[in-house]
Amino acid sequence: MEAQEARAVVSQPYLTGAIAGIGGRIRSEPEDFRVDERPLYLPCGEGEHLYIKVTKRLLSTPDLVRRLSSTVGVKVQGIGTAGLKDARAVTTQFLSLHGVAEERISRLKTDEQMLAIEVLGRHRNRLRPGHHAGNRFRLVIRDVNAGAKEAVPAILHELSRRGVPNYFGPQRQGKSGDNHRVGAALLADPSQRERMSRAKRIWYLNTFQSHLFNHILARRIDRLDRILAGDWAMKMDNGACFPVEDPSREQPRADRFEISPTGILFGSRVSWAAGEPGEIERAVSVEQGWTPERLIEAARACGFRGERRSLRALLADLEWTLDGTVLTLAFSLPPGAYATSVLRELMKTSHVA
Repeated sequence: MEAQEARAVVSQPYLTGAIAGIGGRIRSEPEDFRVDERPLYLPCGEGEHLYIKVTKRLLSTPDLVRRLSSTVGVKVQGIGTAGLKDARAVTTQFLSLHGVAEERISRLKTDEQMLAIEVLGRHRNRLRPGHHAGNRFRLVIRDVNAGAKEAVPAILHELSRRGVPNYFGPQRQGKSGDNHRVGAALLADPSQRERMSRAKRIWYLNTFQSHLFNHILARRIDRLDRILAGDWAMKMDNGACFPVEDPSREQPRADRFEISPTGILFGSRVSWAAGEPGEIERAVSVEQGWTPERLIEAARACGFRGERRSLRALLADLEWTLDGTVLTLAFSLPPGAYATSVLRELMKTSHVA
């Protein structure tokens, strides 16, 4: 295991830490990690954007976009995606192509990487990050240990009941594990920001946001499903947030997974929590060398507003089978949630990302 992965495991405690992990291996072959993007809406039949659905294997979303751009003859900036999908996997996702005639899609040929292409129709809106209803995963874990028969149902029951810890995955921090350090440096130094493209700059700033969020969640891991006074709670059906004044009144809604506590992704406009949740958010920021006030000021200079993120994700439509030492499981997660958060709770090993 690389050193940064070891540090990530230490800094991200398990929700199910009292239950031993099952070990095992993932991604033994790409077909062991399947992801199907679920559309938030379908094309209406008219508009400047042509929607297509692509099933790919061992092909990252950025590489797919570049391939579409060169083959179909559309600028990279004219291609919209709702989410980034794993390269070491078999994945299906939706894309929008601006100003492309349907007959030009015939230039795309299926091969060992691009397995299937389907034209869905035209729409007025470009697909943007988060414009999907979530993802359906089908994963295979091989060579699990002898305790899996007891551990798997116990762990999955706890995740289904309380929610999956909504950590950002380690892939966001890059191979060296320190993208957040670049983001923090950019936040503090306008001259560095000016030498970088806006898209790249925002990416690195987002990695620092996610780094702080993961530390906040780690402090709340034992209470990720508990509503506290001062929390900003999120309505799970539409993402709207509201301040919590009476936790006892709101907790039954959290127990039904109608609402969840949140952590901050700092910005110029997003509200910080109050009470104990606010103390945690401030303490994490100070430990990383910042105060909320400085983060707000820096975010204003960088031009991003920030948002709140749920501390947990709903594990839905769960199915699983254990055949000897092979565990196969399928489940759905909302946009922005990582399947690796489920895998790390089950496996409790370093080889998850």
